[in-house]
Amino acid sequence: MKTTDIGMIGLGVMGSNLARNMVSKGFTVSCYDWSESFRKKFSGQYKEGFVHANDLKEFIKSIGRPRKIMMMVTAGAPVDSVLKELAPLLDPGDVVIDGGNSEWEDTDRRIKFCEEKGFLFVGCGVSGGEEGALHGPAMMPGGSAGAWELIKPIFEAISARTPEGEVCVDWIGPGGSGHFVKMVHNGIEYGDMQMICETYQVMRDGLNMSNIAMSEVFGRWNKGKLDSYLVAITRDILAYETADGEQSVDMILDTAGQKGSGKWTLMAALDAGEPLTLIGEAVFARCLSALKADREKASVLLAGPKTGIDVEAEDFVAEVKQALYGSKIISYAQGFQLIQTVSKEQGWKLDLARLAQIWRGGCIIRSTLLRTIKEAFLRDPDLSTLLLDPLIAESVGEAQVPWRDAVARMTRAGIASPAMSSALSYYDGFRTARGSANLLQAQRDYFGAHTYERIDKPRGEFFHTQWT
Repeated sequence: MKTTDIGMIGLGVMGSNLARNMVSKGFTVSCYDWSESFRKKFSGQYKEGFVHANDLKEFIKSIGRPRKIMMMVTAGAPVDSVLKELAPLLDPGDVVIDGGNSEWEDTDRRIKFCEEKGFLFVGCGVSGGEEGALHGPAMMPGGSAGAWELIKPIFEAISARTPEGEVCVDWIGPGGSGHFVKMVHNGIEYGDMQMICETYQVMRDGLNMSNIAMSEVFGRWNKGKLDSYLVAITRDILAYETADGEQSVDMILDTAGQKGSGKWTLMAALDAGEPLTLIGEAVFARCLSALKADREKASVLLAGPKTGIDVEAEDFVAEVKQALYGSKIISYAQGFQLIQTVSKEQGWKLDLARLAQIWRGGCIIRSTLLRTIKEAFLRDPDLSTLLLDPLIAESVGEAQVPWRDAVARMTRAGIASPAMSSALSYYDGFRTARGSANLLQAQRDYFGAHTYERIDKPRGEFFHTQWT
């Protein structure tokens, strides 16, 4: 029996589209799903290049050795359940790939489980949504040594390309590194979306701009340094009308959902001691949005300012553009700093310039800024934070005056800007050589004898004062 190049378990939107992508690039794919309705629907629509299996044993037999099996199933317990069923059917050297949004520490555990049984495990972040899965996603595989050479031809063929033709996939590193960087990618995505939403709200409520006018603004911005997928889709969303003239965005309830990757990123930052302030505010903004009933009551009960935006609309839009750009730099700087810190802790030795390139095509956060970030890490691979790159420092420095003006005007008008204002606070805190933590350490020493270091003594030497 002729065997296939790879197997796909899970025929939901992402799994089925990835399988179709693989076939479109000349590979043959075995498909299986525990849902009979999913299997029938997919096999009824797509035949050429596919083998449609009705049970797991038939599926395994149809794949060429060493087998390459990709799972696109719900993160968590379902992944472990699939692995448990697969394990007795696999041979040494086979590769199992988890393409879902799994927690990276779960991937570490699964690698150990698989390698003890003689086969390889890959945790692969996949970004780009259903369109990216079909036409070219950004892919972030990591895990068992030796797995990359087996899956590389397929993954490179199906992945997105940058405008210069560079492929948006590469081996990230050992352990759960692939899923870790995908998690941080999603956290940065949370921040990008929140900043854009703050920009939308102040133009809508502070300037009374129409959706079409705002769409035109985002369209202009998308042709310059703010060029990105999320700005482009915001332009399209604001311009969209139904056949009867309804502007759909206005009819959507303002309560945001989340699946957990933003929270995971924030928890990882807390564990690593990294100040991921902007992404934290983006996560909490979604939590606040869920308090819809209380917010409606508060809108009547709680007082706010009666002033509006105190500058011409055109001038304010120019200020907000700079605020959005400056905040975006802060968000990416925080995200890459977290990746760098955890990479060192785990011994992953991640290539941050290469990672920035992977994110330049196919993925949700793809943007012109990532080219600038890639170039910064090529200039200095050991750069501790993007804000210390001279060219990036110059860019954010140019943005900071209008950024301050925009945040101040939003504050005076009573329009919340948690992401953009926290980014500005981080910028000011980071550029301050001597802050206020000396008093904080004195307080800790006063009530808990936690000790402190002195500015006139070597680092690592600690002192205590009997304050009373």
